Amino acid sequence: MGGKVLRKVRESRGLTQSQLGARLGVSQGYVALLEAGRRPVPPKLARKAVRLFKLNPGLLPPTGKRLSSVTLDELARDLSRLKYPGFAHLRGGWMKNPGEVLLAALAQPNLDPRVAEGLPWLLLNYPELDNGWLLAQARLLNLTNRLGFVVDLAKLVLEKRNKTDSLQYRALGQLADLLRSSRLDFEDTLGQESLTDAERNWLRNNRSEQANYWHLLSDLRPEFLQFVE
Repeated sequence: MGGKVLRKVRESRGLTQSQLGARLGVSQGYVALLEAGRRPVPPKLARKAVRLFKLNPGLLPPTGKRLSSVTLDELARDLSRLKYPGFAHLRGGWMKNPGEVLLAALAQPNLDPRVAEGLPWLLLNYPELDNGWLLAQARLLNLTNRLGFVVDLAKLVLEKRNKTDSLQYRALGQLADLLRSSRLDFEDTLGQESLTDAERNWLRNNRSEQANYWHLLSDLRPEFLQFVE
């Protein structure tokens, strides 16, 4: 979140800089510095603004934490904070940028299937991500194919709902086009590195067209997603 966004939020709600500062717990002068771009918006302040004004969490800056070090328990709580119904019973933790949560899940060598099922939901509910950052990180971590497959799953859900003219579908289509030009030519899994040889062979013969295209060993399909309706 930058100062320009903060100013737009303030103006859209008819607040003065002093009023916004009072709500965020900072001075009017500090708000002026943020809006002018003379100070970066601190992550803690960005989180508070997103929470108070119910803004898109895609505005949150990445935490900077190494994605592969995020635990499965953290991922479940991160999805819960983003209102994923599958983990609605969990509490605690900070709300994170949905793009960061998505990549952290895809970086897992062995991903909880319940978390994997939540990834298409994440894209459907937060389609307006920073595609440039997302693509750069996916390339850096060799996650292009995993991400491409999840994007295609989300698109299939919308196609089954006859929502191909929606803003969601267009946003996902733009991301899919970027990913296709970076598709990696090696076999991968969706966080299932512990698969046996027999399981791998079965998946090669029974995976979906989308999984085959992305060279991914996965049996995940739209009809298996519990909370996307």
